[in-house]
Amino acid sequence: MLITILTLFPEIFPQVLSYSILGRAQKKNLVKIQYVNIRDFATGKHKSVDDKPYGGGVGMIMRVDVLEKAIEKSRTKSDQPLAEKIKEKVVLLDPTGKMFNQATARRYSKLDHLILVCGHYEGVDGRIYSFVDEVISIGNYILSGGEGAAIVVVDAAVRLIPRVLTKKNAVVDESFSRANVLEHPQYTRPAVYKGLIVPKILLSGDHQKILEWQKNQSKTRSKKVDPSIRQLTDSG
Repeated sequence: MLITILTLFPEIFPQVLSYSILGRAQKKNLVKIQYVNIRDFATGKHKSVDDKPYGGGVGMIMRVDVLEKAIEKSRTKSDQPLAEKIKEKVVLLDPTGKMFNQATARRYSKLDHLILVCGHYEGVDGRIYSFVDEVISIGNYILSGGEGAAIVVVDAAVRLIPRVLTKKNAVVDESFSRANVLEHPQYTRPAVYKGLIVPKILLSGDHQKILEWQKNQSKTRSKKVDPSIRQLTDSG
C-alpha cells in the first residue's frame, strides 16, 4: 500500500510515523508513506498557497489551483485496463466531512493508494471538493490543520493491513471491530495494586467462564457508549 500525504508541513510526519507499528510496517515494505509539499505547486515570487476569501471574512483560504495541481501530480498514472487499475482514493481532511470511523479505516486499508490532503489556515476553496473522492472529519472540533487528522487516519488504516500486526486476532477482538461493540476491560500484573484487585474469574484458569465474563463485560461497556457514537461505527 502507498500513502501520499499532501501538506504544507511535511517535516511534521516522519517523527511520528516512523515508530512502533507504523515504523515496522514500513520496514517490512507492507506500506510506503511519502510526503508532497503543497507549496511546491505554487507560482509567483512568494509561492503563495492562500489568499483572502471572496466576500470578506477572517483568515486566509487555500487556493484551489495550487491544491488541484498537487493532487493531480500525486495520482497514479496507469495504462492498465479498467479492471486492473489500482484502487486509489483522494481524501480531503476537513471538518465538513463525513465522520471517520473503524469501518472507513478498514476500507482504506484495502486500497493500493491513499492520498490524504491536509487543509490549513481558515480552510480550503470550496471548489476543491470537485477534485477529491471523499471528505473526512475525525471529530466535531477544529485543528490548526489537517496534519493531525492525517496521522490518525494513517495509524487506523495501516494497522488493519494484513501482516502488519503479527497476531491474527489482534484486530478482530478489539473495540469497534464489530459495529457497536467495545472490548472488555483487561488486566495484567500485579494482581493487587493499592487495594485494587484483578477480577478473580480471570485468575481462575476456567477458560469457559472467563470467556463468558469477557462477553458480559463487553456488552455492558457497549451499552454505555453514546448513541451518536454507536451510530457512527455502523457507517462508512
